[in-house]
Amino acid sequence: MFSRRSFIKTAGLGTAGAVLGVQHLSASERPQGPAARKESKIRLAAIGIANRGAQIIGDFMRTGLCDIVALCDVDPQSEGSRKTIAAFPKAKLFTDFRKLFEEYADHFDAVCVAIPDFAHFPVAMLALHYGKHVYLEKPMARTFLECELLMDAARRHPQLATQVGNQGHSEENYFQFKAWKEAGIIKDVYSIVAHHNDWRRWHPYDVNIHKYPDAEPVPEGMDWDTWLCTAQWHDYNGKYHPGNWRGWFDFGMGAIGDWAAHIIDTCHEFLELGLPYEIEPLKLTGSNDYFFPQETTLRFRFASRGDMPPVELTWYDGQKNFPTLPAGYGPTTNNSADVPATNMDGTFTPSALSPGKIIYSKELTFRGGSHGSPLRIIPEEKAREMAPKLPFVPDEETMSNHFQNFLLACMGQEKTRSPFETFGPMCQTFALGVVAIRTGRKLSFDRMSKTIVNDPFANALLVGMPPRKGWEEYYTM
Repeated sequence: MFSRRSFIKTAGLGTAGAVLGVQHLSASERPQGPAARKESKIRLAAIGIANRGAQIIGDFMRTGLCDIVALCDVDPQSEGSRKTIAAFPKAKLFTDFRKLFEEYADHFDAVCVAIPDFAHFPVAMLALHYGKHVYLEKPMARTFLECELLMDAARRHPQLATQVGNQGHSEENYFQFKAWKEAGIIKDVYSIVAHHNDWRRWHPYDVNIHKYPDAEPVPEGMDWDTWLCTAQWHDYNGKYHPGNWRGWFDFGMGAIGDWAAHIIDTCHEFLELGLPYEIEPLKLTGSNDYFFPQETTLRFRFASRGDMPPVELTWYDGQKNFPTLPAGYGPTTNNSADVPATNMDGTFTPSALSPGKIIYSKELTFRGGSHGSPLRIIPEEKAREMAPKLPFVPDEETMSNHFQNFLLACMGQEKTRSPFETFGPMCQTFALGVVAIRTGRKLSFDRMSKTIVNDPFANALLVGMPPRKGWEEYYTM
């Protein structure tokens, strides 16, 4: 039997969460795919083709830099899948991503992946194993271990481009934050408040839940077994698919995994936050063993880095769980351009406080939104005083967007702005937050050994449950 102990050992862990090594395949054992094509377009295979998958396929096609040559979805008869299939009648269709690689790998150069959080890991690992460039929707993976293994795999395949789908990392805030940090406008940051207070699909669920939802008929034509991939068996239920897998601990990362990547990404990269040494749940409303709380407040503490002071980052989610706003904050809702359209449009009422962040430094306070929305110095009087001192910021219209950036990186012409190595530690921070939510306790994290040192049960959650029988190989690639 494939036990938890054997899984930890195989995954290269001396103790749960301590990443000591990874089994490597020799160069002769690794399938060799094209590192970069000389042709004008990248041959792209799309894995996940409805809802968000359809959106990013459209974004890739608008670049004019790729052709969609293969489509893969476990639910090809869904309305969204049928629309995408009809739009690309020449693309080869698969329902199992393993067969896509086994049978068709010679026909594509890269994959774009828009499937549930927990399934990101096996697909991305297999893509790198086959020598394919990978565009992977955020979050990068669901567990701390899976992020660690994906970062390791990316380092071992430096010829392959990887990009995580936090699209704002190629938009105005990215270029602005970088320029302001380099010019010394953003310096001595000691506190960051990040928040997302919109309605979530699991909010109506009964928080007194005592078992998983009852089995329902699997939609006709859907491959439910492949949808589950590495996860332990769950009977099909409409509360998992389509859409709300993110709300369940076994499948997603909740609001923090969904939105923090769009809100704190520039803070995390350019302030070089890395991994926190302490994670504390300050508020968990509706906590249970199955799905994420109705309201969550988490505090992460990051150590000093060089001449940069320690940082305390506080995350808020929940419709009424608002942070305290500083004087001069201004209107509590941003214009629509600050929060891009999603495939949930029209299904919920936005909060009175738009998603965003507040950055406190020794001299200045900054207000920011989500995705690529730019920072503003607050209050307004201070912004006017600072205006003559602000550095030049490249016009994002003259730069490649996130999708162009990935495809150009596949061609060897650019470097991706959100590769696995950059996004990974931030995603691991989210994973630590999820562990704090599940245990309800303050966690002390050793950043050198990558272990939670004050709670062995929490430490085991860095690894998570062993994969189902037949899905172990992805953890040893």
